[in-house]
Amino acid sequence: MPKLISLYIRQVAIGFAISAAFVAMLLYFNVANLWHLVSGSSEGILAVIVMWVLNGIVFAGVQFGIAIMRMKDDSQPGGGKRSALPVMLAEPVPVKIDRRTPQQRQIRR
Repeated sequence: MPKLISLYIRQVAIGFAISAAFVAMLLYFNVANLWHLVSGSSEGILAVIVMWVLNGIVFAGVQFGIAIMRMKDDSQPGGGKRSALPVMLAEPVPVKIDRRTPQQRQIRR
């Protein structure tokens, strides 16, 4: 199996495990009275499964994104040095403004 596929499967499994822990903590600490809503309804188990799957999708995506961003390419000399790029300095440009009123401009013409 390619390394990228195995990395993806591993990160998705970690994301869904984090999601299971998150949903369990939501129910244990009774956030927004979720435990009462889930235990008092006949569709409570479906709600827990949907919450686990949807949070799992989010956490798996975040976990995979973090794993990809942590991959480092050491082949390039780094450091963020910009000595090779020219530095442009902003200089003010004088602009002439005619401060005469429209009537004064007509008189001098």
